[in-house]
Amino acid sequence: MKTRDSFATRLGFTLACIGSAVGMGNLWMFPTRVSLYGGGSFLIPYFIFVVLIASTGVIGEMAFGRATRSGSINAFGKAAETKGKRKLGEALGLIPAIGSLAMAIGYTVVMGWILKYAVGTFTGATLAPADVAGYETAFNSTAGAFGNNVWLLAALAICMAITMLGIGKGIEKANKIMMPLFYVLFVGLAIYIAFQPGALEGYRYIFRVDPVALADPMTWIFALGQAFFSLSIAGNGTIIYGSYLSDKENIPASAARVALFDTMAACLAALVIIPAMATAGTQLNQGGPGLLFIFLPNLFHSMPGGTIFAIIFFVAVLFAGMTSLLNLYETPIATLQEKCNLGRIPACAVVGVFGAVVAICIQGIVSGWMDMLSIYICPIGAGIAAIMFFWFMGKEYVEKEVNKGRTKPMFSWYYPLCKYVFTPVCFLVLILGALNGGIG
Repeated sequence: MKTRDSFATRLGFTLACIGSAVGMGNLWMFPTRVSLYGGGSFLIPYFIFVVLIASTGVIGEMAFGRATRSGSINAFGKAAETKGKRKLGEALGLIPAIGSLAMAIGYTVVMGWILKYAVGTFTGATLAPADVAGYETAFNSTAGAFGNNVWLLAALAICMAITMLGIGKGIEKANKIMMPLFYVLFVGLAIYIAFQPGALEGYRYIFRVDPVALADPMTWIFALGQAFFSLSIAGNGTIIYGSYLSDKENIPASAARVALFDTMAACLAALVIIPAMATAGTQLNQGGPGLLFIFLPNLFHSMPGGTIFAIIFFVAVLFAGMTSLLNLYETPIATLQEKCNLGRIPACAVVGVFGAVVAICIQGIVSGWMDMLSIYICPIGAGIAAIMFFWFMGKEYVEKEVNKGRTKPMFSWYYPLCKYVFTPVCFLVLILGALNGGIG
């Protein structure tokens, strides 16, 4: 029997999971949410929801993957088999598997932008426009239909080259390099910004607590969405990484480390971007791609040492984005290996070619594409995974799998918390996202 690939070290697994969680949501959405919803008034509910989701959903998806040694299709099939409905379970498992591929394709478009801008910081092209209107025109050209084919394909080629090497030799080693460098670079940026005139106003805003904002339901709704999506709960990527994990690994401890470092990444982004905007006397009210590709480059252009700042920033963002892209593509690649008996390299090639064709074609509509996935597919996938693991597999099975590798069992209220609180929260995120046009 062929041995299934796996992570070689605990550190490699942890960094890979951190890499899957740290992405664009941390960098272009979290600082904006902090700014719009009262600084510390947003951080309080955000930290609460991070603890809730990490201690339930992240642990559950990791344990579900390890228990079944498979991706969502076989994992859901095994869970539904307990009710005599294996084929139905496998069919439902297609939702997060296809969702992961679709999200990876959309993310590939974004990674093409990031790669172009990262390289452009070295050549001077990124900071060439003279004003914000020029940056907006440059980005709109890049983000338009068929506007960035070469860089998109280059980003995808890098990703596929890494995945073809496998879990231990490819994904694990890449994350061991890129994630530490990401944190080192962002810490350096935070230190640099701290010494800029006006940065203190940004810090005051981040750490103030506005009672009005704290009492606003929207603050709590968007904090929930930010925590939910930042921790990559979707019934796919965390399950597949968990499936490569040794039974000796303490999953709750791993989940805690992932949540800690993901939160650190988000806070680092806020500690860089909000004070940077404050040094220019600008209020941060623009999130999404516009922040990264229009307003921040315009800010870098006017800053002392702005070119160096831009190089460090975009290289760090490139590392964060690539580690997330690796995780998103791993689910469909593993699915082809499991269901079609393809080797690693052929599976990567099939997914890579398909991803390239679709990514090129959706460049002009990628925003709507990603909104649809984050609003509907991700919370549905997470909710189904929660039902399969916590409701179908039952208390005894769940506790046995979660407690593998631990010297002490999980707290007694872990299972009911997951079953009766976390599972409904997944569908609450779905409803709130649909009503508000997205909360992640």
